[in-house]
Amino acid sequence: MLNILVTGASKGIGKAIAEELKSIGNLYVTGRNTEALETIGAKDFCSCDLTQDQAILGEFIKKNQINVLINNAGEYIYGNIEEMTLAQIEEIHKVNLISPAYLISEAVPYMKNTKFGRIINIGSISGVMGEAYASLYSATKAGLLGLTKALALELAEYNITVNTINPGWVDTSLGNESIEKSEFSKEEIIDCIPQKRFVSTTEIAKLCKYLISEDAKGITGQGINLCAGLSVGI
Repeated sequence: MLNILVTGASKGIGKAIAEELKSIGNLYVTGRNTEALETIGAKDFCSCDLTQDQAILGEFIKKNQINVLINNAGEYIYGNIEEMTLAQIEEIHKVNLISPAYLISEAVPYMKNTKFGRIINIGSISGVMGEAYASLYSATKAGLLGLTKALALELAEYNITVNTINPGWVDTSLGNESIEKSEFSKEEIIDCIPQKRFVSTTEIAKLCKYLISEDAKGITGQGINLCAGLSVGI
């Protein structure tokens, strides 16, 4: 039986992933918005803040014997590096990189014992290519790729796969908020994307579903760019 945990499931990409995976196993979700988590209809949920409550979620993972972990929760900061405070630097690293690593460490013992596990990290094309004025975001998402590759090697013999999905611009509230903070309009950004569109949350959710399946058991250690061609170049 698949025991699936999706972090950051209260909205956007995380909610779409949770809805897509609900039919294939026991779904567990976590996020900051308790009311939003309740509407998903998961088997159980853990309302917590990943900057403070990692240990609480670690216990939740062990109690529910999670063998499919989707590290989706993330934060985005836009601005000049010299304007970033130590608190901001620490917070984005806690949410985007430290927490995924910690949650994986809590889930892996059960996965090893049962010789099965699927770990999917939701990264960003910014971690592949870099994004000016989003250096901390880019750095943490690039860190996820390094974590993914190393853990894929470390865990391969236990039938545990580890992959990262790198979305480009996605049609979510976070994506639109990041546009508002940037110097470009939505139309200008779309004009720079080869397919002239944003990626949908459903596309990301369905790719997660495939990576969990038996058909994808040979895919591990990969950073998969789901970006409407943005990473290819011009």
